[in-house]
Amino acid sequence: MRKTFLHLSIALLASAFLCSCNSCVTGSSRDTAATELQTSDEATLLSISSGKIAGYIDGGIYTYKGIPYAKAERFMPPEEPDPWEGVRSCRAHGPTCPQGARTGWYSDEQAFAFSWDDGFPNEDCLRVNVWTQGIKDKGKRPVMVWLHGGGYSAGSGQELPSYDGANLARTGDVVVVTLNHRLNVLGFLDLSAYGEKYSLSGNVGLLDIIQALKWVQKNIEAFGGDPGNVTVFGQSGGGGKVSTLLATPAAKGLFHKAIIQSGAMLRTMEPKYSRMIGKAVVDELGIKGGNISQLQDVPYAQLLAAGEKAVAEVRKVADAEGFSSFIFGWAPTVDGVLLPRQPFDPGAPEFSADVPVIVGTTRHEFTTTAYVPQLRNVDESQAVDILRQRFGSKTEDFITAFNKAYPEHNNKDLIDTDVIFRPSAVQLAVRKARQGGAPVYMYMFTWESPVLGGIFRSTHCMEIPFVFDNADLHNTMTGGGPEALALAEKMSEAWVSFARSGVPQAKGLPEWEPYTVDGGATMFFDNECELRHNHDKELLEIVMAFPVRGF
Repeated sequence: MRKTFLHLSIALLASAFLCSCNSCVTGSSRDTAATELQTSDEATLLSISSGKIAGYIDGGIYTYKGIPYAKAERFMPPEEPDPWEGVRSCRAHGPTCPQGARTGWYSDEQAFAFSWDDGFPNEDCLRVNVWTQGIKDKGKRPVMVWLHGGGYSAGSGQELPSYDGANLARTGDVVVVTLNHRLNVLGFLDLSAYGEKYSLSGNVGLLDIIQALKWVQKNIEAFGGDPGNVTVFGQSGGGGKVSTLLATPAAKGLFHKAIIQSGAMLRTMEPKYSRMIGKAVVDELGIKGGNISQLQDVPYAQLLAAGEKAVAEVRKVADAEGFSSFIFGWAPTVDGVLLPRQPFDPGAPEFSADVPVIVGTTRHEFTTTAYVPQLRNVDESQAVDILRQRFGSKTEDFITAFNKAYPEHNNKDLIDTDVIFRPSAVQLAVRKARQGGAPVYMYMFTWESPVLGGIFRSTHCMEIPFVFDNADLHNTMTGGGPEALALAEKMSEAWVSFARSGVPQAKGLPEWEPYTVDGGATMFFDNECELRHNHDKELLEIVMAFPVRGF
């Protein structure tokens, strides 16, 4: 039975990684301004590269949603959006990329806490959302571009209440941008074996993100932003996207700082396997190579089903051959053109050595006991039995090192504490630090949510409301209490400070030292924040001898 629990937890948690971090809101819940909602075209009118747009002003924040930043045919690189006549209303989120059904809806606890809004799907989904304190004022505000989670398969720039940019724009005086791009089979189906026309098809989702960053460079001054000071930040799959952008020459100069939250991506797909997936999809759909253009007309649901079947089949081959990556299947591929090498393997990419980076994780990430209720009252012997299934004869060594790293732990911590994301984050930080270029800063988010009796702990996605200063807006995840609000103020200030100057600092936060190979400085974010050095070095040495293959 215990083994069944573990297997169930792995399946559920992998699903949570790919699909859990997502939703949308209509505005800030914070009573910070008594001003009436302004919705007139005159008050918010802007001229951007494609035409005129109008948004709304709420609590002093100018908000624009659903702005087209590109257009694209299936499997083709993005192009400039069609211009429009007159004033385009940009007051509601645009379409989201079509994607598979979210399994999290079937858990009442998860649905309550995450409060997803999956929006409405349409393949014409290349949209950005912008929040700012001022327009046409030459404000030179730092720009923070958020890349959503959900692996490369799911999610959107609106899906979690946490993603609302109003509070961060208000308290940090930054311009916040979120975006949608092509995902799953629409964004990463490698058809390059079928001719030059499709040479970039396996990376069009990545090209969408680059196109959005180009849109920022071209238009953000109208929103009071500084195109010379852009920070990309993202969580989970969004962190993987940030990692990949750091290794993508076409993105150089489009951003200047990077924050990777629970998504350090050392390796991604290789063309051998991405092309195998592409061929398997075409074969499954019964399309002959000479008629590859017929893929344009295949209904999305049928295309996705063929894609998911192909990924599962090729995954078996890759596993047998020992190939590992952060995410297998729908992810960028090292095509030698857009992406010339693995993001951070064997080392950090040289051309982005001048980009400062923050990288970190939450303590519990997949939080086994949250998603497998039968284990919420796990005793020590049960926890050790579960550890043995992974660490075998090294289990006692693991427990000894764990006790040293986390002396105040409880039984649940033995199976809840993350051993998947932290090792990759440390490896990325080490490789970045070895460059001797711009600094890298490391953190661990250890604050535990009180929601639903504390079952979620510091789970995957838990830091997002704090980074956006939305602990009150997303109170179904944080509880919205005074401790949460205080930590959100501190953490969001540190993120804004980094976006502004490249140095993360905040009132009440200890001095945050850059990470070095020997020093191993990690900022712990909790009710009491502290800087620790190499606290889990021995534990990681054991864990990294048991690598986890990609999701």
